[in-house]
Amino acid sequence: MAEALELEVGGRTVRISNPDRVYFPERGFTKLDVARYYEAVGAGALRALRDRPTTLQRYPQGVAGEWFYQKRAPRNLPEWIPTARIGFPSGRFADEICPTEVAAVVWAANLGCLTFHPWPVRRHDTNHPDELRIDLDPQPGTDYADAARAAQELREVLAELGLVGWPKTSGGRGLHVVVPIVPEWDFTGARRAVIAIGRELERRAPERVTTAWWKEERGPRIFVDYNQMARDRTVASAYSVRPLPRATVSAPLRWEEVSDARPEDFDLVTMPERFAAVGDLHAEMDDHAFRLDAALEWAERDERDHGMGELPYPPDHPKMEGEPRRVQPSRRKRET
Repeated sequence: MAEALELEVGGRTVRISNPDRVYFPERGFTKLDVARYYEAVGAGALRALRDRPTTLQRYPQGVAGEWFYQKRAPRNLPEWIPTARIGFPSGRFADEICPTEVAAVVWAANLGCLTFHPWPVRRHDTNHPDELRIDLDPQPGTDYADAARAAQELREVLAELGLVGWPKTSGGRGLHVVVPIVPEWDFTGARRAVIAIGRELERRAPERVTTAWWKEERGPRIFVDYNQMARDRTVASAYSVRPLPRATVSAPLRWEEVSDARPEDFDLVTMPERFAAVGDLHAEMDDHAFRLDAALEWAERDERDHGMGELPYPPDHPKMEGEPRRVQPSRRKRET
């Protein structure tokens, strides 16, 4: 096994140790293959990560080995990769890397980072999201096709609110729709907007879409995971490699591609070819910033006219004002 080699990336020299280490046994992809993948799609990957505090999902021995999330910047961080201090719901803080060059993405790949998890904020203001991320998560009994149908309906809902979303595969069975927003609202406000959007989508397709936090209440429907907009919750960034046997990636899509696309179509081999042909389909996202006023008016309407208030937060969050009990419905019934 080769000990190391160097890649020249955007004027930086990035060292790749153990380049022949197999990361994806099913297909034989190595660490070097992952590094060269991120070099090939670097402009798109950086666009999704630029200036964002980013958690690294690391697989130093490949997908068959142990893995972990790294939130705090590694001690051997090069001086040319900036960081930003972010606050967790617990009140603790951490300095996370904020990529500003493609070389930073390749450098992280050398650490075994397959999937990048950027916060929906920029390093100059870590408390006000500039992206609304809507996660359409297939539940047992549903698949990508169901998520794609929900995404098309979501597109119509967003249009009624004066919003435009950019869709991408999650790299698994689901879909993410990203809406660039004015960084005027905090995480609580952005999450509230996603809840309102999810509830409207659920009203229009109650047999196919749900906002139910408890799995026992979801059934075979697409779950709008509103808590992905809670503080310290992230989704895989565009172009991120996913730790699945076939090395699929999170692929930006055109809206007209959503229904016919298949997650397995986009992987470590096919995405660089696609990127060379069509470029970054989300490149124009940073040219837009939409307001959430209309979505928050829907939230107020739901509270005022329908008695639909707060929904449960993730278990590691402190109890929030107006939040219902974090007790499974079946357990609640037993207690009464």
